[in-house]
Amino acid sequence: MASSMIGHFFPGLGFFLIGLWHLFNHIKLHVQNPKSFTIHPWFPAPKIRYLELLLVMIGSSYHMSAELFRHYRFDPDGTIPSPYLRNFEHASIGITFIIYSSSAIVLDFVAAKAKYGLTQLLAAVALGQQLLMFRLHSADHAGLEGQYHLFLQILTLVSTATSLMAIGFPKSFILGFSRSLCIIFLGVWLMATGVMLWTPGFIPKGCSLLWDEGHQEARCHDDESLHRAKALINIEFSWYLIAIMIFSVSFYLFLVDAYGDKVKNLSWGKKEEKGEEHDHDDDDLGL
Repeated sequence: MASSMIGHFFPGLGFFLIGLWHLFNHIKLHVQNPKSFTIHPWFPAPKIRYLELLLVMIGSSYHMSAELFRHYRFDPDGTIPSPYLRNFEHASIGITFIIYSSSAIVLDFVAAKAKYGLTQLLAAVALGQQLLMFRLHSADHAGLEGQYHLFLQILTLVSTATSLMAIGFPKSFILGFSRSLCIIFLGVWLMATGVMLWTPGFIPKGCSLLWDEGHQEARCHDDESLHRAKALINIEFSWYLIAIMIFSVSFYLFLVDAYGDKVKNLSWGKKEEKGEEHDHDDDDLGL
């Protein structure tokens, strides 16, 4: 299932929404209380406290079930057919995220003293497991899909690293901001991978969709077409990066304007006081 548009798009949508939810809350918390800001591994929803974690559990459970049980058959000798090894790898990612989300609920419910650090660690392990599967995939991710997965590995690596760093630097707003943005970008790139690789109209010139061992794959007919297609993917990633940079700054400024009036007035008041002090100093110096 993951080797399809749906299998990439909907997990990507999940990462995107969670990253956006985290970015919103991290900016809001920092604007309202910059001195007491702390990076959160997850955020409670207004009416259903564990909504975020429950959605992660539901989405991961569906993903795991679809990979293991939909149209799946064992070989006559009871072994796993080679073409379906990738399904077990994808299901392993889902299992890890189920463990993360369920453990986060339990740690919060029992009010464990180290719940934030442990939850960040579990989130990093889940992302690290995903990175491991992307890196050591049984499927031969060469060509176009390999180029998309290369950037997926980079984004997952940065998301994992920022999750681990949040354990040691829980007060860093820039770290929380960067982590949220990486998760958003990871989701966007997963969605783009699904759409661009499995929509015939978006397949680059000189390439086409072919069936291989029960899966559709985009393949190029010659080296020149492959080189051109990879260059287009590099440009696509760069444009997405630029768009997300613009979005992040705009979103930050919007939330500062929406929630930071008191902070803004206070900061301007301090500047005016400092300005008056400088004026008095100038008078004392005869300037």
